[in-house]
Amino acid sequence: MLFVLLMSVLAAPAPGFDASRMAWADRRIEQAVSDGHIPGAVLLVGRGDDILYRKAYGSRSILPERAPMTVDTVFDLASLTKPIATATSIMLLVERGQLGLNDRVATWIPAFAANGKQDITVADLLLHRAGLTPDNPESDYVGSRQQMLDRIHALPTICEPGTRFVYSDVGYILLGELVRVIDGRPLDQFVLEELFEPLGMKDTMFLPPDSLRSRCAPTQRRDDRWMVGEVHDPRAYALGGAAGHAGLFSTADNLARYCRMLLHGGVFDEKRVLSAMTVREMTRPRCLAGGTDCRTYGFDVDTSYSSARGSLFDPDFTFGHTGFTGTTMWLDPVHGCFAILLTNRVHPDGKGLVGDLRGRVMSVVASAIAEAADERYTPAPMRLPMRYGATAASQTAEVLCGIDVLERDGFQLLKGMRIALLTNHTGLNRKGQRTIDLLADADGAKLVRLLSPEHGLQGTADGKVADAVDEKTGIPIRSLYGQTQRPTADMLEGIDALIFDIQDIGTRFYTYVGTLGFAMEEAAKRDIEIVVLDRPNPIGGACVDGPIWDQSERLLVGYGPLPVVHGMTAGELARLFNDQYRIHCRLMVVPVEGWRRSMTFDRTGLAWINPSPNMRNLTQAMLYPGIGLLETTNLSVGRGTDEPFEIFGAPWIDGLQLAAALNAAGLPGLRFVPVEFKPESSVFAGTACRGVHILVTDARALEPVRAGLTIAWHLRKLFGSKFEIDRMATLLGSAEVLAVLKTTDDPRKLPALWRRPVAEFRAIRARYLMYHE
Repeated sequence: MLFVLLMSVLAAPAPGFDASRMAWADRRIEQAVSDGHIPGAVLLVGRGDDILYRKAYGSRSILPERAPMTVDTVFDLASLTKPIATATSIMLLVERGQLGLNDRVATWIPAFAANGKQDITVADLLLHRAGLTPDNPESDYVGSRQQMLDRIHALPTICEPGTRFVYSDVGYILLGELVRVIDGRPLDQFVLEELFEPLGMKDTMFLPPDSLRSRCAPTQRRDDRWMVGEVHDPRAYALGGAAGHAGLFSTADNLARYCRMLLHGGVFDEKRVLSAMTVREMTRPRCLAGGTDCRTYGFDVDTSYSSARGSLFDPDFTFGHTGFTGTTMWLDPVHGCFAILLTNRVHPDGKGLVGDLRGRVMSVVASAIAEAADERYTPAPMRLPMRYGATAASQTAEVLCGIDVLERDGFQLLKGMRIALLTNHTGLNRKGQRTIDLLADADGAKLVRLLSPEHGLQGTADGKVADAVDEKTGIPIRSLYGQTQRPTADMLEGIDALIFDIQDIGTRFYTYVGTLGFAMEEAAKRDIEIVVLDRPNPIGGACVDGPIWDQSERLLVGYGPLPVVHGMTAGELARLFNDQYRIHCRLMVVPVEGWRRSMTFDRTGLAWINPSPNMRNLTQAMLYPGIGLLETTNLSVGRGTDEPFEIFGAPWIDGLQLAAALNAAGLPGLRFVPVEFKPESSVFAGTACRGVHILVTDARALEPVRAGLTIAWHLRKLFGSKFEIDRMATLLGSAEVLAVLKTTDDPRKLPALWRRPVAEFRAIRARYLMYHE
């Protein structure tokens, strides 16, 4: 009977915990399983010493045979290894006086001083500020373990140590090796004896034995076998299965013990494992100048990797980490609570998606924890201070999108109307509720039809999209990316108003605003009102840059004479289209509240939802205006990998040569690292490519269009006709700029070509702006 209880949801009433809200998390996870994004999952929520919620979903394995997920499943934790095993081991050495956080790594590993790395400290490695590459090539991981480490020691830096946040597996491999050098025991033995055994974490270890294989969640195939209890990360595997960046296995219940220890200031079941001062030092946020890129010694706080936190866990006081295989852990020391979501999303084919799910589930968990926690759950660590270096102006705002404003005002605008909704999966309010459901239930209005843009209603389709029916409401869905790109007469029949609610990303050739323009034209012909529920421009509303579209035909990728980066919201663009393009439809824009033009998406307090399958974070959105220009050529821009628009390459590229040339070009805010990758889909699917990984070192200095064209110029210079530069015309949209790009001796001359046209566009644009700087 006890076993049955443990296998189910543990949701006994607890002070300050609304267990009923967890049904929302259930639906999110079950939908992810149903959609094939993950095979299964285990969710555990705790506060203090209580487990408030525990549940297994879906399947542990799909191949070679299906097996149900259980709450005691052992998962490959991937990068959760970094904080739990490696950073905690380093902090144990620090509290014992065997190591100092400001010690130079080269003091302990002299070979590491090569190539100017002599001043890098232990703290730099812990915070990912050592200037090291994210990953060195897999080809470095051959020979003996020492030979592999020697290659790591010899690596150069890619930026000045201590100045930039660059998430680096290499740095944590070094930290794991540092434990061995100082203590004499390898990392896996040290952490087992000094941490996991004292905490009773019996199912937590590197290199799990055969006796645990029956409970291990498989990942993918390696050679002729399934990886079951075998580390998925290829570099950790080459290093023998135990490394500082990956290789740890555990269960949700074991991880809960670790969380409880941290939230109790280093004490577990009345036994001290870490000192209270060690925990406080380890979990204190440390930020770069300006309050950006906040990390603790081991955990993420507020960086471009923090979307797993969701929208409600405070970015100033909570911390956590994720793993590539689909694992997540987040802790709130203010309320003494934690949440653990474990999936093996890479099973069976490496294509599983968990990014959006993580944030949604964590938001539900946070909402289920009352603001005023019971005193008995007060954590041992003191309330964490405001992020170091952050100012009041840099803190996250509470932005209300158009749907939030419409809902707050009781949907009065739509009273008595029969409405159609042009939307997709990004059409959500701040609580994560679908605009579809809110309008379907709105008093006095009747939602009769749904229209979907490119990628469909769920935002996951590539290629043409068919008509369908929304499973929840039964409302028909008509595709505007199938047989037609414009609403047809039968799509708009009997409609009083057509509502638009889709998150755009601020780049001219992203097709959603073109769909909006076509919808406005068709609505004008039939005297149907267009209502735009506005949303922020994720890359900000201040920058206007790039060549103006010079073709007379209006297309989805070029709806009129816009620059590549227009710096406008969908609502502002609709106002401009309606007037400048003489559409003259009846237009209403429900504005965003709380957003300023200077704000990028990370300052809105809104959850990031991939607006399309390959737009997975804000960094990619910022790079897209430049790298997206290249995707119609014979390059892979990372589609079919986990880093679309952050990497690009082709079989004919010399990545070392290209990275050197681009770094020498001095593009502001960017550095380039040679990489090898094999996309699983799109251009060069299944083919080994060489190219570069793009590091954004200063988002404020980034000039994406200049960067994209400079990359194209160097590709042509280095590789000649192998780079099919003429194919850029499709998205560049300027014959003049393409001609000069092919003939100029210096790509720095290119921005002058669009300086005057952009100034003229700015003057026109100013009439339609709705938000202040």
